[in-house]
Amino acid sequence: MHEALQRHCNSESGAQGKEARERVSSIRIFAILVTVFFLAGQPAHAQSDEAAGPVPPNRSYMLLREDEDWSFLRDRSLRQDFWDPIKYIPLRGDADDWYLTIGGEAREVWEQIGNDNWGQSPYWNGYLNERYMLSFDIHYGKLVRTFVELKSGLNSFRRGGPRPIDEKKLGFQAGFLEVGTSSGANSVALRAGRQELEYGSGRLIDVREGPNVRLSFDGFMVKSKIDSWRIDGFAMRPDLDNPGFFDNAPNHAVGFWGVYATRPLPRKLSLDAYYLGLDRKEATFERGTAREVRHTLGARISRPIATERPAWDFDYEGLGQFGTFGSDNIRAWTVASETGYRFPTMRFKPRFSAKADISSGDHPSSNTLGTFSPLFPKGNYFGVLATTGPGPINFIDVHPRVEGTLPKDVTASFDWIFQWRESLDDGVYAVPGFLIRAADGSRARFVGQRPGIEIRWQTTPHMWFQADYGIFYAGRFLKETRPGRNLNYWALWAGYKF
Repeated sequence: MHEALQRHCNSESGAQGKEARERVSSIRIFAILVTVFFLAGQPAHAQSDEAAGPVPPNRSYMLLREDEDWSFLRDRSLRQDFWDPIKYIPLRGDADDWYLTIGGEAREVWEQIGNDNWGQSPYWNGYLNERYMLSFDIHYGKLVRTFVELKSGLNSFRRGGPRPIDEKKLGFQAGFLEVGTSSGANSVALRAGRQELEYGSGRLIDVREGPNVRLSFDGFMVKSKIDSWRIDGFAMRPDLDNPGFFDNAPNHAVGFWGVYATRPLPRKLSLDAYYLGLDRKEATFERGTAREVRHTLGARISRPIATERPAWDFDYEGLGQFGTFGSDNIRAWTVASETGYRFPTMRFKPRFSAKADISSGDHPSSNTLGTFSPLFPKGNYFGVLATTGPGPINFIDVHPRVEGTLPKDVTASFDWIFQWRESLDDGVYAVPGFLIRAADGSRARFVGQRPGIEIRWQTTPHMWFQADYGIFYAGRFLKETRPGRNLNYWALWAGYKF
């Protein structure tokens, strides 16, 4: 990544420089894909560092509530929480696999943004976001289930009114029927209806947890388990979040399909490999607006953060994109990395990490669109400044971070991100993918830097509080294209889950 940063921070021009960049990106992606698929061929058994013995019940609340399994509460001796009686409600006296699980969430966030888009909105904008969700997971034996989740997102006091990510008065976040063949190591299940998608680290497909209104999709999914592999195939349309009551509908201007496969590897490693397709009738980049048909091939290899003894963790991902944009071709790519080391046996359990990422930008004078698309990424892609600031498009970043655990279940982190443009002919884009600052003839590469701090207090298994603060110092590119003011952000969060 250091070599990539050095190469791309030097100005290049002309056809020869462009060809060199394309060769470098192709070699990089090919090397990563070869590495991860070679590792995939190793057997996934014999993880000697795993402790033997029965696995305790998982009482954690998942990002996707549909992934929770509370069936262990059929044993009444395991019930210890106030909410346990509604986590396993038997529906038939003669069959303990007919049951209902009820879950929910309430979240309040006060956000304050100063100089949004670096001064295009030159004032402080403070507002309250409220989120309420309620889910019903009904199991009709081992092979059939329905899952329904209601959502309500409310916004108050925001100047300019709520954005689509801020408000949805009441609607269905999810509502699907799932029918499976078995629950064993080799199984297939068909799921139809409104669903949430979340894969890998959320760089490409995520529920958009940071913003007030989460993202959902309408369509079909086939979920399978084949030996050590978990393979999902899906065909979806993203859900249009209209602000009223039960008025959401699939976005017929966007089609999304793909296959996503994961499996464990030795030494606690995990491998992801995927193909994703996107069809948008109208897509807008620096070069203009046209129909976009984009294909993504990629792979990811990762190791989780250490919990018992000091160890390295990492998350490396590389992908290439191709397709058509109007009459032009698409050729784009990204490489993302995070490497960390945690000391769980030391006081405060410190972890030191660094991210280094790069994604391709465009050269509008060519007949090939080079702008990388993050598809449907997580809202808080870079942590603090979840709903504002630059996104992971046409960028190079270096992102060190230090975090630790304090007494009373308090965690704290401090990070500092530095961002540049990969292509000097392309602009700066928001996290969802729309252009927020055109190149406008500036040849400056440095976009800016942002220090940030986050403190979270998990007071009980159900309740948590959080405080974020960040300031994005405008770099030369933002100052030359104007306005180039520093952007401030802070937020106070409170949440409760059951």
